[in-house]
Amino acid sequence: MSDRVYVDCRTYPSEKNCSLYIAGTPDEVLAVATRHAVEAHGHALNDELVAMLKSSMKPETVHA
Repeated sequence: MSDRVYVDCRTYPSEKNCSLYIAGTPDEVLAVATRHAVEAHGHALNDELVAMLKSSMKPETVHA
């Protein structure tokens, strides 16, 4: 079983039509997704954003 997760920006409509897919450990994904949300999409860095990103993480399934 993998402890990797992902966040897919395509699941959140935006004016930029962002297609970024971020995968890794939960801590890695949270760090990169938070930075991306703030820098690329102009979101405010706050507890609400962090909670939303944490709840949007999905287990990554690796097919062999």
